[in-house]
Amino acid sequence: MTVLILTCRQDVTADLVVAELREQGVPLVRFDPADLPDQAGLSVEFDRGDFTGYLSTEGRLVSIHGVRSIWVRRPGRPAAHAANASEWLTAECGQALYGMLYGTTARWMNHPAAAEPARHKPFQLRVAQHSGFAVPSTLVTTYPRAARDFAIQCSDIVVKSASGPPTADPPVALPTTRIGPDTDFSDVAAGATLLQRYIPKVADIRLICVGSELFAARKTAASGQVDGRYGCHGHRWEAVDVPARIVRAVHEYMALTGLAYGAFDFAEDADGLWWFLECNQGGQFGFVELETGQPIAAAVASWLAAPGAAHR
Repeated sequence: MTVLILTCRQDVTADLVVAELREQGVPLVRFDPADLPDQAGLSVEFDRGDFTGYLSTEGRLVSIHGVRSIWVRRPGRPAAHAANASEWLTAECGQALYGMLYGTTARWMNHPAAAEPARHKPFQLRVAQHSGFAVPSTLVTTYPRAARDFAIQCSDIVVKSASGPPTADPPVALPTTRIGPDTDFSDVAAGATLLQRYIPKVADIRLICVGSELFAARKTAASGQVDGRYGCHGHRWEAVDVPARIVRAVHEYMALTGLAYGAFDFAEDADGLWWFLECNQGGQFGFVELETGQPIAAAVASWLAAPGAAHR
């Protein structure tokens, strides 16, 4: 049985898992939907109450009935590399590929039906509340007055993107920024804006959940630091134990969302409380493994290689 990895060609995180799967002797196929239909192919047939399907790429052919698990890591847009690329061709190839894969009994990490709602920040925050996490007061609004009232109420807030930085070439940096109640909020009317109470933190926490396994890392924050993704402060990631309350909340969150993999970000305050910031269903773990030595890639590989019924 084969592990199918849907990702682009340049994906170092996927490389780590591929190496582990090969070490375990598990057959795998790495497939980029962007290569359809010129550099990759597919075929699916429905006949006499059954269906058969095949994928081919780089000289490899795999039957969809021989796929044990599917890792949706970082796939390209279907047909993006095609000589005659178009929105219509992307839609047609996407319908064929994912429609075929949805019909299998393979385990998914993560199933698109679970991953799509789970990538939305407001949904994440609501699920986090239900799961028992500490969640900072948050407002998402297009009303300047609501934004101003929220800033006065909290006195110290940050503004951040709900969806991530815009797609641009060259890439645009969009760090979380600390602002005060005297800010001019008139531009909030131009688009939905996410405001959140500022958490004075002593450390950043990245927690990786793979199935039921948890791997956490902690990095000491610089004084007054807001967004740990930007700037070098000389601190490194170190492995850290996960508090029992967080263990319970993570498992509840994963059950409610139907995810098999999640990368959680927390801000740790001076009292040691972990405040939930977000859960990225496709977040990176390579830097955590490289700096802490935790066997995250091996855990992902083992989950993908394990037999079992479909997981959503």
